[in-house]
Amino acid sequence: MKSVARQRLRVVVLGGGYAGTMAALRLAPYAQVTLVDPSDRFTERVRLHELAAGRPVVGHSRAAMLHGTGIEHLAARATALDPDARAVHTDCGRTLLYDRLVYTLGSHTDLRSADVRGADLRGTGPSGAPARGPWERAFTAESAAALHKRLRDGPGTLAVVGGGLTGIEMAAEIAESHPGWRVRLLTGGMIGAGLSARGREHVRTVLDRLHVRVEEGRRVADGDDADADAVLWTGAMTAAGGLARDAGLDTDPVTGRILVDGALRSASHPDVYAAGDAAAARTPRAGALRMACATALPTGSHVAGAIIAESRGAAPRPLSYTFFVQCVSLGRHDGLIQSLRADDTPRERVLTGRPAARVKEQVVRNAVRVLRLAARRPDVVGLIPGIGR
Repeated sequence: MKSVARQRLRVVVLGGGYAGTMAALRLAPYAQVTLVDPSDRFTERVRLHELAAGRPVVGHSRAAMLHGTGIEHLAARATALDPDARAVHTDCGRTLLYDRLVYTLGSHTDLRSADVRGADLRGTGPSGAPARGPWERAFTAESAAALHKRLRDGPGTLAVVGGGLTGIEMAAEIAESHPGWRVRLLTGGMIGAGLSARGREHVRTVLDRLHVRVEEGRRVADGDDADADAVLWTGAMTAAGGLARDAGLDTDPVTGRILVDGALRSASHPDVYAAGDAAAARTPRAGALRMACATALPTGSHVAGAIIAESRGAAPRPLSYTFFVQCVSLGRHDGLIQSLRADDTPRERVLTGRPAARVKEQVVRNAVRVLRLAARRPDVVGLIPGIGR
């Protein structure tokens, strides 16, 4: 009697950022994996401030990254999910059936606190026509390439709105690389609120040296309120959870992140996993995980390990994660490495200056190195400290 070969698990991964790429690469030897992402390049989002300042490329060929893994890359966008049928509908007309879905569509700049008046803060309106009104000169981190083009068009005043790490990195990088521009950093609260006192002091010192004018307690409603030739909006991030919410998955009403259990399974649909910025993940020691590359890689790896365990009839382990450091670029020649407690609160210990800049660069490079290792040796990725199973 002939034996019947067991059909490989069908896994669809939505989103090809840090979390999605990691999950797909680790799953490739064990499942039939389709990675859905419209871009043919993997973008290093942690380098977008460098792209705005003039770095020509912050991405890598997706075909080269996936070569030899057996992963199918579908260059399309998911338009709808049907959890009952376990199906993903795409804008290229294909419908993908899955046994497990990995939702890693990431996040984008949250504009809900801004009076955008019809513009999408990429220099165009919602239909692709030039934006009008107070946001026609505005950009976000996602439109870093368009911002760089504007910076090349001639010097003027740039208002960076938001005093978090994205705003700090953008302001420092642009002020250093485009000294003809007068850069202001506007924030409704305190600059670098999540940093220690020593960390904030160093940030202020560097920004002052780069002639960035910091205005704390300064709330901005729209582009005219910022009073600048160009505006870079770097407010809080919100998860790209619309597809999940529309499909009936439980999501956080404030952040848009998918509610998950300890193993990162959807709280309402256990055949769906979420990782990276799209997941409302938490651990006993770290608490709620913030949106970051530092959490995207471990959660993407964990989701893969959980699905592999399930395929073998074992119960997936809960995520184990703690924070360690936070890395901040302050131009090409300075930086800040902020030591953290396990729960993401800052310690007073910091590393600054050129040594910190070198550490930050190696951390960024290592993220891509780990992904390339996952393409070659997915079996060893779970043994890497900080990535885990």
